[in-house]
Amino acid sequence: VQLQASGGGLVQAGESLRLSCVISGGNIGSLFSISELAWYRQAPGKARELVAVITGDYSTDYGDSVKGRFTISRDNPKKTLYLQMNNLKPEDTGVYHCNFQRQWWGQGTQVTVSS
Repeated sequence: VQLQASGGGLVQAGESLRLSCVISGGNIGSLFSISELAWYRQAPGKARELVAVITGDYSTDYGDSVKGRFTISRDNPKKTLYLQMNNLKPEDTGVYHCNFQRQWWGQGTQVTVSS
């Protein structure tokens, strides 16, 4: 299984970014639609933390620091996971990784928010 994340970049505080993660390979087929998908992030010198998760029935949950600002979504036919990030803050800076079924990880995409 391969996960390819994209959409990161350098933005100013208050701006928005949309991350994407395409999942492919591994004959995931129909498994994808019932799978759990998530975004994690890791800031320099800090442990990786859960940002948002979405289940196969579209239930979502968010880390406390991003609630009300970030929205996770999925497109099953495209096998793609998204993270819409609004009102970004400098503390949102880090490498954002997508995760499939709590097992497979993408390589990450860098998000840098300047004050």
